[in-house]
Amino acid sequence: MPGQRTAQVSAVSSERRRGDAVPLWWVWPAAWPVTAVFVLSNAATPLYVLWQHDIGFSKGTLTVVFAFYIVGLLGSLLVCGVVSDRLGRKPVLLPALALALAACLIFATATSVAALIVARLFTGIAVGAVVSAGMAAVSDIAGPARKRTGALLASCAMVFGAGLGPLLAGVLSETLPAPTVTVFAVEAALLLTAVLAVLRMPLARPTSPARGAWIRVPAVPTGSGRQLARGIAVFAPGITATSFVLSLGPSLLTGLLDTTSRVVAGALAFVMFLAATGVQFAVRRLERRTVLLSGATATALAMAALITAVATASVSALVLAALLAGAGQGLGQLGGLSLLNSTVPPARLAEANAALNVGGYLMAGTLPVLAGYLSDAVGLTTGTTVFGAVLLGLAVVGGGVVLVAGDPARKPVN
Repeated sequence: MPGQRTAQVSAVSSERRRGDAVPLWWVWPAAWPVTAVFVLSNAATPLYVLWQHDIGFSKGTLTVVFAFYIVGLLGSLLVCGVVSDRLGRKPVLLPALALALAACLIFATATSVAALIVARLFTGIAVGAVVSAGMAAVSDIAGPARKRTGALLASCAMVFGAGLGPLLAGVLSETLPAPTVTVFAVEAALLLTAVLAVLRMPLARPTSPARGAWIRVPAVPTGSGRQLARGIAVFAPGITATSFVLSLGPSLLTGLLDTTSRVVAGALAFVMFLAATGVQFAVRRLERRTVLLSGATATALAMAALITAVATASVSALVLAALLAGAGQGLGQLGGLSLLNSTVPPARLAEANAALNVGGYLMAGTLPVLAGYLSDAVGLTTGTTVFGAVLLGLAVVGGGVVLVAGDPARKPVN
């Protein structure tokens, strides 16, 4: 309807004026809730060896616990993107942070697999909210003139938090008493500071009229489908690679190094996501097509290194695989977010971010679980080799999608 289109254009223009008026320094505190929630997303990684010892469960069960995080995240993405675009970022972010705090309490007192599943489920819901509403809030505050900077900082906030979580958990759990309690008490303090940041964010509620169902598969506006497909084609294999390292990396380290050090497991995850953060700043002036192709290449090489690591019992090859996997996720994520920021209006940006992450996490939630149960059946070496070969092929396909689609805009990501 003409009246609806006029109202939407007016709402978008109003949001752009608000974004332009916000000082640039506000982008950094706006990104902090994303970082804080992603610290929680992977803080449990080095602690699973403790829970496995105390509770007793297999590698397959471990990947199921991880998968419930994906279930919560995907369910959240079906709702949070649309709700955020209609009601605003804060009404989504504040309940998400409350759930994240509840997850900290459950993790700190967990004595069963069921408790771990609930905590991971709550964590996934919170993460789904921040990758849609939180990352959109960063872009809103950055404004249209700094949209590529907003995409870069939102993406880096996500991967930096994802890497900081396991490192922080590993160090705290090895050096302080009551490791699971201490880790999540510190994380709860970080989340409380994120609540304060959200409360102070200079964001107004959108004024565009609501259309369509509130719960639906996230989508992008007409004309942005090709950009979404290219982003998913590279981002999905990349985040699946890092998900595998997070879920079964400690088990691989135990087999290769004969160690259960939580600091080592946390450090492996940290360097993986540190690579994901650093590479995004390094390529911020490259064309989007080049960034995406580099991401597909990095993921394929990561899987080749992973196969080599388990075949030769090489720790250095495993570290190289983690670094390349981190680079693959970071590049795919940055390229996908940048494509969406360049074509999707602010009134649909949270839903578009949700669509990108649904495409990525569907694969990330499925393949590592299958690899975990396959490893229980045929051994960790064979299971990892099969997983690596499948994901290598998917990364190559993703690169092919980018090559075939091209990039008519041929613009840098920042």
